[in-house]
Amino acid sequence: MESLLYISALIAAIAFAVLVIYLVRTLKSANRTLEHVANTMAGLEKQINGITKETEELLHRTNRLADDIQGKTESLNTVFLSVKELGDSVGQVNQSIRHVSNTIQTQAVKQSDQIAQVVQWGNVAIDFYSKFKLKKATK
Repeated sequence: MESLLYISALIAAIAFAVLVIYLVRTLKSANRTLEHVANTMAGLEKQINGITKETEELLHRTNRLADDIQGKTESLNTVFLSVKELGDSVGQVNQSIRHVSNTIQTQAVKQSDQIAQVVQWGNVAIDFYSKFKLKKATK
């Protein structure tokens, strides 16, 4: 009976040794897998850091470009405001010229009878002068 106890202890020890051997292999395999995952994660971290730096640089460039566009837009706004003011000034000059033209036309219509009389008197004066000159030349 005692030998049966020794044999069962020996079997238990062998089983335990086999279990330990397979457990060591499994742990080594898991360790290699974890190391591979750690290396992969380190590579990803480097790539993400690079992408982050490039993204920040791109964001800074975009901000500078937006500021530049904003400044140029404000400059163009002043140019367009000046052009609008010039257009308004030209419109006012045209309106003034139209007003003066209308005033002259109205005055000309009002005084057309007087102008016609002045022209008639001028013609009469020219006729008298021509006759006077003719008489003087005939004498």
